[in-house]
Amino acid sequence: MKNIEEMSIDEVKAELAYLAQEIAKSDNAYYQNDDPYLSDAEYDRLKHRNTELEEKFPELVRQDSPSKRVGATVKSAFSKVSHRFPMLSLGDVFSFEEVADFVMSVKRYLNTAEEIPFMSEPKIDGLSFSARYENRQFVQGATRGDGIIGEDITENLKTLQQLPLKLPADAPDILEVRGEVYMSKADFLALNARQEKEHKKLFANPRNAAAGSLRQLDAKITAQRNLSIFAYTWGEVSERQWESQAEFFNHLQKWGFPTNPNNTLCQSFADIEQSFKKLMDIRASLPYDIDGVVYKVNSIALQERLGFLTRTPRWAIAHKFPAEQALTTIKDIRIQVGRTGALTPVADLEPINVGGVIVSHATLHNEDEIKRKDFRIGDTVVVQRAGDVIPQLVGVIKEKRPAEAKEFVFPTICPICGAHAIREEDEAVRRCTGGLSCPAQAKERLVHFVSRDAFDIVGLGDKIIEDFFAEGILQNPSDIFTLEKRNGGDDLFSSVSGLHLEKREGWGSKSVDNLFKSIQARRKISLPRFIYALGIRQVGIATARLIAQHYGKFRPFMDDMKNKETGGIVSIDGIGAAMATDMVEFFQEPHNLNIIEKLLQYVEVEEFVDNAKKDTPLSGKTVVFTGTLQQMTRNEAKAKALACGAKVSGSVSAKTDYVIVGADAGSKLKTAQELGVKILSEDEFLDMTK
Repeated sequence: MKNIEEMSIDEVKAELAYLAQEIAKSDNAYYQNDDPYLSDAEYDRLKHRNTELEEKFPELVRQDSPSKRVGATVKSAFSKVSHRFPMLSLGDVFSFEEVADFVMSVKRYLNTAEEIPFMSEPKIDGLSFSARYENRQFVQGATRGDGIIGEDITENLKTLQQLPLKLPADAPDILEVRGEVYMSKADFLALNARQEKEHKKLFANPRNAAAGSLRQLDAKITAQRNLSIFAYTWGEVSERQWESQAEFFNHLQKWGFPTNPNNTLCQSFADIEQSFKKLMDIRASLPYDIDGVVYKVNSIALQERLGFLTRTPRWAIAHKFPAEQALTTIKDIRIQVGRTGALTPVADLEPINVGGVIVSHATLHNEDEIKRKDFRIGDTVVVQRAGDVIPQLVGVIKEKRPAEAKEFVFPTICPICGAHAIREEDEAVRRCTGGLSCPAQAKERLVHFVSRDAFDIVGLGDKIIEDFFAEGILQNPSDIFTLEKRNGGDDLFSSVSGLHLEKREGWGSKSVDNLFKSIQARRKISLPRFIYALGIRQVGIATARLIAQHYGKFRPFMDDMKNKETGGIVSIDGIGAAMATDMVEFFQEPHNLNIIEKLLQYVEVEEFVDNAKKDTPLSGKTVVFTGTLQQMTRNEAKAKALACGAKVSGSVSAKTDYVIVGADAGSKLKTAQELGVKILSEDEFLDMTK
């Protein structure tokens, strides 16, 4: 973003308009649809940029400014509830320096140099709720909504076992308790396992799962989701019986409300620092997600003197954790065997929320990486989500290494089929020599075959492929296209009885019919998709399209490779000798040829017609994508670029024309800046594809 000091008034106005629109869009996705499309880090970056601009140009603050809003308006499907006292949000800070500034601002406002006690509370990553009691009976539940008007979730809240429906006799006549509904990590993983088994959409993280579960129109669904709560503040109250946050927590516990056991009364700034560091240390081991710490002035009298700003209290602040990194532990290291035979070490982690996504596994890449970073089972490690949103382990916290931490010995035998696993000279990867006789390679080829950019067969997810493969239902791609006949027990395919998939747990007639329709729709397939679906090493989507453009039909390509004729293919710009060798080796394997010939009995591969636009700004240009795109997947973006006549490369060089940058861009962006390559935003790229 441009330096504020260098911006004109018109540029500031334009950026404020963009920020208002983008943040509102993100708020609606997060609060209304429980499906955020921006990472926490990107959202916070936009909010802080908006604050910086408004502080510099207060006369340009818009009526729809994010600084004037909390959350988003309610969905029409729910009844509306007007909050008698607004449910305001908190300001965010990201460093101890900013926390110190906040504490000093409180002291200045109160005109005191004395230490002010603060309550430190874990910031639960869930959905805010309000529970209203009249004459000690629960009468109404609501979401925060936009802070002024929320959604009526009374019946849904009643299903939560931790929420008391009746209060003791010493509770006030009118009491509105506020807190957070959340889903534990264990319940989240169990819910997603059920969703996958029933072929339903998976939740991205526990916060989304909790919000989606609480805001069900059918309270019976909410009751099945194992939601939990922590109470932490109040709204309307007929008679306040407490003089501090600490006292209020004591009352909550007495009345039967769960409060967080890690709430801490801090008498000094040193205590505040210690509370934050402690929560950072135990964050990975907590059974629920937290994304920061909230500091509140403990004295209610001082809170009342401090009052409120436009939408935040002066007496509280949220200290957010680093958005893209977290600490967790390595529970185990195991080997995965991929479709090309590569043995990849994977760390099984204690599940942790990193940038809004639960991470429970991370690749360790290869045996050299394990040795270089000295990863051991039992280690405490730093995990982050890289530019492509792939979890990676940054390093080990060796001071926390337990005495029983165990070194990992990389196998020289494939753990799946028992064949030798060899490492070629100049290669970092060790590969199984079992080929397609190795069940892992055969299964992973099937997973790749049905994936979105290959045959895109909806209804055959990874878990289903794994189950069908283990049971012998699917062993190679051609089996997919006989599935419907075998399901009914046609004598041609089954001498005993049909598969009757509709009788399997989690299936039904409708889901089976949808699967068969998806398979039928793929009996005719484009040449690039077919080539990509074969799973040839080093042949991605862009390369498959280059091959299709060169040969036009599948048979000429296969014949060249069977005859070891690489001259034609290496003449294609973007395909080198190593890639050509991998293609030849693939087609020299008799088992692969048998699979292809069987497959061609059921599938028609279309002749390639180059529909790429020739008169677009991207025609003939070489483009590179980096970072997380918000409006499409990386492969969808590549397809758009190719359709506009561009060449897609995986690395940045002086020959690169454009680098398209998404969120959390990495080293490719830095290389592009050093080489002076033109950088495009996602929106600019999309404008060029129109």
